[in-house]
Amino acid sequence: MSMCSAALWESKGFGEADAFTSSEFPYGRKYDRVVAITRSGTTTETVDFLERIKGKTKSVVITAVDDSPVTKFADETILIDFADEESVLQTRYATAVLVLVRTHLGEDLSSQIADCRKVLQEPLHPQLLASEQISFLGAGWTVGLAQEAALKTRESAQFWAEAYPAMDYRHGPISIAQPGRTTWMFGATPAGLANDVKSTGAFWHESGSRDPMVDLVYAQRVAIAISEGRNLDTDNPRSLSRSIVLN
Repeated sequence: MSMCSAALWESKGFGEADAFTSSEFPYGRKYDRVVAITRSGTTTETVDFLERIKGKTKSVVITAVDDSPVTKFADETILIDFADEESVLQTRYATAVLVLVRTHLGEDLSSQIADCRKVLQEPLHPQLLASEQISFLGAGWTVGLAQEAALKTRESAQFWAEAYPAMDYRHGPISIAQPGRTTWMFGATPAGLANDVKSTGAFWHESGSRDPMVDLVYAQRVAIAISEGRNLDTDNPRSLSRSIVLN
Protein backbone atom coordinates (compact mmCIF):
# COMPACT_ATOMS: atom_id res chain seq x y z
CA MET A 1 0.00 0.00 0.00
CA SER A 2 2.96 2.33 0.55
CA MET A 3 4.12 1.62 -2.99
CA CYS A 4 0.65 2.36 -4.36
CA SER A 5 0.35 5.55 -2.31
CA ALA A 6 3.73 6.94 -3.35
CA ALA A 7 3.08 6.24 -7.04
CA LEU A 8 -0.40 7.80 -6.88
CA TRP A 9 0.93 10.87 -5.06
CA GLU A 10 3.51 11.54 -7.76
CA SER A 11 1.26 10.68 -10.70
CA LYS A 12 -1.32 13.23 -9.53
CA GLY A 13 1.27 15.99 -9.32
CA PHE A 14 1.55 16.37 -5.54
CA GLY A 15 5.35 16.08 -5.55
CA GLU A 16 8.00 13.45 -5.06
CA ALA A 17 7.28 10.40 -2.93
CA ASP A 18 9.08 7.17 -2.09
CA ALA A 19 8.09 3.95 -0.36
CA PHE A 20 10.26 1.96 2.03
CA THR A 21 9.87 -0.63 4.73
CA SER A 22 10.66 0.93 8.09
CA SER A 23 13.93 -1.00 8.45
CA GLU A 24 15.21 0.26 5.07
CA PHE A 25 14.47 3.97 5.40
CA PRO A 26 17.38 6.07 4.05
CA TYR A 27 18.04 8.40 6.96
CA GLY A 28 20.44 10.48 4.88
CA ARG A 29 17.58 11.83 2.76
CA LYS A 30 15.37 14.76 3.65
CA TYR A 31 11.59 14.55 3.42
CA ASP A 32 8.90 17.10 4.25
CA ARG A 33 6.76 14.45 5.88
CA VAL A 34 6.64 10.72 6.46
CA VAL A 35 3.46 8.63 6.44
CA ALA A 36 3.74 5.34 8.30
CA ILE A 37 1.21 2.57 7.67
CA THR A 38 0.88 0.02 10.48
CA ARG A 39 -2.23 -1.90 11.43
CA SER A 40 -1.29 -2.90 14.99
CA GLY A 41 0.98 0.05 15.71
CA THR A 42 3.30 -2.27 17.64
CA THR A 43 5.79 -3.49 15.02
CA THR A 44 9.25 -2.93 16.47
CA GLU A 45 10.89 -1.60 13.31
CA THR A 46 8.13 0.98 12.78
CA VAL A 47 8.09 2.12 16.40
CA ASP A 48 11.89 2.50 16.40
CA PHE A 49 11.78 4.35 13.08
CA LEU A 50 9.22 6.91 14.25
CA GLU A 51 11.10 7.43 17.49
CA ARG A 52 14.30 8.07 15.56
CA ILE A 53 12.83 10.75 13.26
CA LYS A 54 10.71 12.45 15.92
CA GLY A 55 11.56 16.13 16.12
CA LYS A 56 13.45 15.94 12.81
CA THR A 57 10.80 15.02 10.24
CA LYS A 58 7.06 15.47 10.64
CA SER A 59 5.19 12.17 10.65
CA VAL A 60 1.66 10.86 10.23
CA VAL A 61 0.74 7.33 11.21
CA ILE A 62 -2.21 5.38 9.81
CA THR A 63 -3.18 2.64 12.23
CA ALA A 64 -6.13 0.54 13.34
CA VAL A 65 -5.36 0.59 17.06
CA ASP A 66 -5.83 3.66 19.23
CA ASP A 67 -3.06 4.51 21.74
CA SER A 68 -0.69 1.97 20.18
CA PRO A 69 3.07 2.60 20.65
CA VAL A 70 3.49 4.37 17.30
CA THR A 71 1.03 7.10 18.29
CA LYS A 72 3.45 8.28 21.00
CA PHE A 73 6.08 9.21 18.43
CA ALA A 74 3.99 10.33 15.43
CA ASP A 75 3.03 13.99 15.11
CA GLU A 76 -0.43 13.05 13.83
CA THR A 77 -2.51 9.86 13.86
CA ILE A 78 -5.21 8.71 11.46
CA LEU A 79 -7.23 5.99 13.17
CA ILE A 80 -9.20 3.54 11.03
CA ASP A 81 -10.17 1.10 13.76
CA PHE A 82 -13.24 -0.02 11.78
CA ALA A 83 -10.83 -1.75 9.39
CA ASP A 84 -9.08 -3.85 12.04
CA GLU A 85 -9.52 -7.59 11.71
CA GLU A 86 -8.99 -10.72 13.77
CA SER A 87 -7.05 -12.48 11.03
CA VAL A 88 -3.26 -12.30 11.08
CA LEU A 89 -3.48 -11.46 7.38
CA GLN A 90 -4.31 -7.89 6.40
CA THR A 91 -6.95 -7.72 3.69
CA ARG A 92 -9.66 -5.34 4.91
CA TYR A 93 -7.09 -3.02 6.50
CA ALA A 94 -4.87 -2.90 3.43
CA THR A 95 -7.69 -2.03 1.07
CA ALA A 96 -9.11 0.48 3.55
CA VAL A 97 -5.76 2.29 3.62
CA LEU A 98 -5.78 2.42 -0.17
CA VAL A 99 -9.30 3.87 -0.22
CA LEU A 100 -8.25 6.45 2.36
CA VAL A 101 -5.25 7.54 0.31
CA ARG A 102 -7.07 7.65 -3.03
CA THR A 103 -9.93 9.63 -1.51
CA HIS A 104 -7.47 12.06 0.09
CA LEU A 105 -5.94 12.58 -3.35
CA GLY A 106 -9.31 13.65 -4.74
CA GLU A 107 -10.83 10.46 -6.17
CA ASP A 108 -14.51 9.61 -5.83
CA LEU A 109 -14.52 5.88 -5.17
CA SER A 110 -18.24 5.35 -4.67
CA SER A 111 -18.61 3.09 -7.70
CA GLN A 112 -15.39 1.20 -6.94
CA ILE A 113 -16.53 0.47 -3.38
CA ALA A 114 -19.86 -0.79 -4.71
CA ASP A 115 -17.99 -3.02 -7.17
CA CYS A 116 -15.83 -4.38 -4.33
CA ARG A 117 -19.00 -5.48 -2.57
CA LYS A 118 -20.26 -7.15 -5.75
CA VAL A 119 -17.01 -8.99 -6.39
CA LEU A 120 -17.32 -10.65 -2.99
CA GLN A 121 -20.14 -12.72 -4.51
CA GLU A 122 -18.63 -13.26 -7.95
CA PRO A 123 -17.85 -16.87 -8.94
CA LEU A 124 -14.12 -17.61 -8.99
CA HIS A 125 -12.61 -18.70 -12.29
CA PRO A 126 -11.77 -22.45 -12.10
CA GLN A 127 -8.47 -21.99 -13.95
CA LEU A 128 -7.30 -19.58 -11.29
CA LEU A 129 -8.11 -22.06 -8.55
CA ALA A 130 -6.42 -24.89 -10.45
CA SER A 131 -3.20 -22.95 -11.10
CA GLU A 132 0.03 -24.32 -9.69
CA GLN A 133 1.66 -20.87 -9.79
CA ILE A 134 0.58 -17.23 -10.28
CA SER A 135 2.64 -14.23 -11.41
CA PHE A 136 0.96 -10.91 -10.59
CA LEU A 137 1.86 -7.89 -12.73
CA GLY A 138 1.25 -4.17 -12.45
CA ALA A 139 2.32 -0.82 -13.88
CA GLY A 140 2.60 2.53 -12.11
CA TRP A 141 0.59 2.46 -8.89
CA THR A 142 -0.65 -1.08 -9.53
CA VAL A 143 2.84 -2.54 -9.09
CA GLY A 144 2.07 -2.26 -5.38
CA LEU A 145 -1.22 -4.10 -5.90
CA ALA A 146 0.64 -6.93 -7.63
CA GLN A 147 3.02 -7.17 -4.68
CA GLU A 148 0.07 -7.17 -2.27
CA ALA A 149 -1.75 -9.93 -4.15
CA ALA A 150 1.35 -12.12 -4.31
CA LEU A 151 2.10 -11.59 -0.62
CA LYS A 152 -1.40 -12.51 0.49
CA THR A 153 -1.39 -15.60 -1.72
CA ARG A 154 1.94 -16.76 -0.32
CA GLU A 155 0.96 -16.07 3.28
CA SER A 156 -2.51 -17.57 3.26
CA ALA A 157 -1.96 -20.61 1.04
CA GLN A 158 1.79 -21.37 1.14
CA PHE A 159 1.47 -20.95 -2.61
CA TRP A 160 4.04 -20.08 -5.26
CA ALA A 161 3.15 -16.50 -6.17
CA GLU A 162 5.39 -13.74 -7.52
CA ALA A 163 4.99 -10.09 -8.55
CA TYR A 164 6.70 -7.90 -11.15
CA PRO A 165 6.35 -4.63 -13.04
CA ALA A 166 4.53 -5.61 -16.23
CA MET A 167 7.15 -4.35 -18.67
CA ASP A 168 9.89 -6.15 -16.75
CA TYR A 169 8.11 -9.51 -16.92
CA ARG A 170 9.34 -10.30 -20.43
CA HIS A 171 12.93 -9.69 -19.36
CA GLY A 172 13.17 -12.99 -17.53
CA PRO A 173 10.23 -14.01 -15.31
CA ILE A 174 8.09 -15.00 -18.30
CA SER A 175 10.36 -18.04 -18.55
CA ILE A 176 8.37 -19.72 -15.77
CA ALA A 177 5.07 -19.29 -17.64
CA GLN A 178 3.68 -22.58 -18.92
CA PRO A 179 0.43 -24.58 -19.05
CA GLY A 180 -1.10 -24.90 -15.62
CA ARG A 181 0.23 -21.54 -14.45
CA THR A 182 -1.33 -18.06 -14.45
CA THR A 183 -0.17 -14.53 -15.24
CA TRP A 184 -2.44 -11.89 -13.68
CA MET A 185 -2.34 -8.24 -14.78
CA PHE A 186 -3.63 -5.39 -12.59
CA GLY A 187 -4.71 -2.40 -14.67
CA ALA A 188 -4.07 -1.67 -18.34
CA THR A 189 -2.12 -4.35 -20.21
CA PRO A 190 1.00 -3.29 -22.15
CA ALA A 191 0.68 -3.91 -25.90
CA GLY A 192 1.49 -7.47 -26.91
CA LEU A 193 2.02 -8.82 -23.41
CA ALA A 194 -1.17 -10.89 -23.25
CA ASN A 195 -0.31 -12.66 -26.51
CA ASP A 196 3.25 -13.30 -25.35
CA VAL A 197 1.97 -14.97 -22.20
CA LYS A 198 -0.73 -16.96 -23.98
CA SER A 199 1.87 -18.31 -26.41
CA THR A 200 3.55 -20.06 -23.45
CA GLY A 201 0.34 -21.94 -22.67
CA ALA A 202 -0.15 -20.11 -19.38
CA PHE A 203 -3.57 -18.76 -18.41
CA TRP A 204 -3.90 -14.96 -18.79
CA HIS A 205 -6.12 -12.94 -16.42
CA GLU A 206 -6.49 -9.16 -16.40
CA SER A 207 -8.52 -6.49 -14.59
CA GLY A 208 -10.14 -5.40 -17.82
CA SER A 209 -12.56 -2.53 -17.39
CA ARG A 210 -12.91 -2.76 -13.63
CA ASP A 211 -10.79 -0.79 -11.21
CA PRO A 212 -7.59 -2.65 -10.23
CA MET A 213 -8.49 -2.25 -6.54
CA VAL A 214 -11.63 -4.28 -7.19
CA ASP A 215 -9.50 -6.94 -8.84
CA LEU A 216 -7.31 -7.03 -5.73
CA VAL A 217 -10.35 -8.02 -3.67
CA TYR A 218 -11.00 -10.78 -6.23
CA ALA A 219 -7.36 -11.90 -5.87
CA GLN A 220 -7.73 -11.99 -2.09
CA ARG A 221 -10.72 -14.31 -2.52
CA VAL A 222 -8.72 -16.55 -4.84
CA ALA A 223 -5.97 -16.78 -2.22
CA ILE A 224 -8.51 -17.76 0.45
CA ALA A 225 -10.05 -20.39 -1.83
CA ILE A 226 -6.63 -21.91 -2.59
CA SER A 227 -5.87 -21.95 1.13
CA GLU A 228 -9.14 -23.66 1.98
CA GLY A 229 -8.54 -26.16 -0.81
CA ARG A 230 -5.31 -27.11 0.93
CA ASN A 231 -7.09 -27.40 4.31
CA LEU A 232 -5.00 -24.60 5.82
CA ASP A 233 -5.89 -22.12 8.55
CA THR A 234 -6.18 -19.04 6.34
CA ASP A 235 -6.46 -16.57 9.21
CA ASN A 236 -3.46 -17.96 11.10
CA PRO A 237 -0.70 -18.91 8.64
CA ARG A 238 2.26 -20.86 9.90
CA SER A 239 5.21 -18.91 11.32
CA LEU A 240 3.26 -15.63 11.33
CA SER A 241 1.80 -13.47 14.09
CA ARG A 242 -0.31 -10.33 14.13
CA SER A 243 2.73 -8.16 14.85
CA ILE A 244 6.48 -8.66 15.04
CA VAL A 245 7.64 -7.33 18.40
CA LEU A 246 11.34 -7.86 19.04
CA ASN A 247 12.98 -8.02 22.45
